[in-house]
Amino acid sequence: MSSHDHRTRASAAAGALVVATVGAYLLPGLAGARARFVSDRSRAWTLDGPVGTALCEGLGIEDRTAGGRGYGLTFDDGPHALGTPAVLEILAAANVTATFFLVGEQVRRNPSLTGEIVAAGHTIGLHCDRHRNLLRLTPCQVRADLARAQDTIESLSGRAISLYRPPYGVPNAAALAHAHARAWRTLLWSQWGRDWEARATPDSIARLVTDGVRAGSLLLLHDADDYSVPGSWRLTAAALPRVLDTLAGLGLAPEAP
Repeated sequence: MSSHDHRTRASAAAGALVVATVGAYLLPGLAGARARFVSDRSRAWTLDGPVGTALCEGLGIEDRTAGGRGYGLTFDDGPHALGTPAVLEILAAANVTATFFLVGEQVRRNPSLTGEIVAAGHTIGLHCDRHRNLLRLTPCQVRADLARAQDTIESLSGRAISLYRPPYGVPNAAALAHAHARAWRTLLWSQWGRDWEARATPDSIARLVTDGVRAGSLLLLHDADDYSVPGSWRLTAAALPRVLDTLAGLGLAPEAP
């Protein structure tokens, strides 16, 4: 990737995060428009570059694994009655562990699956209770959503929450403050498969999520289709063995975020 691309991606991340944390409640309409523009144009939240890195470090936002040695494979939006078991089976066959950022309403809909994720040795994180753009919510609504999600996920998993990822990867001031007060690490990602899109294929998912991957990369996929194209989890499951083979071929091993 060229230095120009790095600067462009850093600028996109920095601009979106400034809007999310500073302007979200002063200019909600503008903030939402800016977030949608950045999301639709690039969906690139990589924090490469001094501006993006300094800003996000100051806000406590990360897009790399803590160890920086292997890769962190993450799944958002579950659990899903069909998608999550399919992903768990593939991961078990490859002896790979991942992190699942769970949605409270989906945990309540599929209560046994959270325990299955934990029993298989995977890490869980908090995504949200209802999958909504935080820039459209009041601070009270954000805090209530996070509190309900935490209660649901912790009660059914028996594990304390320590990892957080906001819906759509767009945080706001209330969410970041809530996470900081509870010592949660806020994680975005460095590569993703864009597996929620109607035009996605197993080939495109595998190619995109491993494009530019290196030690410390955080990879984003989805094991559910409740907030994306129906059946998209099937494409993700089809791409996953290819993704794992590529990562192994690069000499990278899975590590916890």
